[in-house]
Amino acid sequence: MAQDISFSVRNNNGDPVQVGAWRFGGDGSGPMVHLQAGVHADEIAGMLVLHLLMQRLLVVEAEGRLKGSVTVVPQANPLGIGQFRQGRILGRFHDATGHNFNRAFDQSAAMEQPSTNVQEWQKSLVQLASTAQVMLDLHTDDEALPYLYVHRSFWPRARELAAAMKMDVAIIWDDGGDGSFEETIIAPWLRDGVTAQRMAATLELRGQGDVSDRLAEQDAAGLYAWLCSCGVIDEALSPGDWPVEVMEMGQMETILAPQPGVLIFEKELGDFVEEGQRFARILRRPGDPSSEVVLVAEQAGRMVTRYRDRLVSQGMVVAKFTGSRISRNWSGGLLDPN
Repeated sequence: MAQDISFSVRNNNGDPVQVGAWRFGGDGSGPMVHLQAGVHADEIAGMLVLHLLMQRLLVVEAEGRLKGSVTVVPQANPLGIGQFRQGRILGRFHDATGHNFNRAFDQSAAMEQPSTNVQEWQKSLVQLASTAQVMLDLHTDDEALPYLYVHRSFWPRARELAAAMKMDVAIIWDDGGDGSFEETIIAPWLRDGVTAQRMAATLELRGQGDVSDRLAEQDAAGLYAWLCSCGVIDEALSPGDWPVEVMEMGQMETILAPQPGVLIFEKELGDFVEEGQRFARILRRPGDPSSEVVLVAEQAGRMVTRYRDRLVSQGMVVAKFTGSRISRNWSGGLLDPN
């Protein structure tokens, strides 16, 4: 029977809210694993995936086939999950402070006494995962192909994870500097040089609207097979093969909206475009043809993500593409700075 290790943090009113967490105990012969979803509270897909995976873990735990312990936090962010405005959840940023929920975990974890409820929540979540040897953080993009963020230290070993999850792209990064959860967890591993027997990654499970039983069952099965392959579950399952395009972070091409307006995509997710080829246009003033701006690809590559809404403000990320050379807009750091 899984152990309930839920904990409480304060909401904006100072009242306690619970972070649901469960630990499935193994026999100690496998790695310690931490799985979580919903750090950005409006990224829902992973919550259903972990909900389904937990049902499988209950079975293997009862049958004595669980070798490693697995901590599961299927809805990690109770502060953001209630932030509804005009019928839409706004779960990327803390409403009261503007704090991106997946930034500055490192600063919060280092505080002896956190001064805000976001910092308190972040410190508690890091402490829960601090003993894990394997950490997977489940996210989604706006509209996207499934893709993987992984530090160079864990590549090419992470290819098996990407294949298990049927992820089309793996983005390799070296330096973050934003204090994301993943970066905060692996920082002591990198410092101490103990990455060989460990694994951490951020899994982008398509787009925010891609929540269904079919997709969640596929992803839960992929996670289960991968846990078997890395010695967490005693079962002879192989993740199989899948064509994964490997990209250096700096080669990802991000296109921003040069003006506000109605966004019309002319290419679909996964489509390949040549350098200079048009893929979308923005109509600033409907009725005025001269207000239309055509967007073209900076270099040849595939469309990996695109903006979900069809009315865009100036400066918003319209789309991201793979590339074959370092982007001229690349200055280091994050793919998504905000």
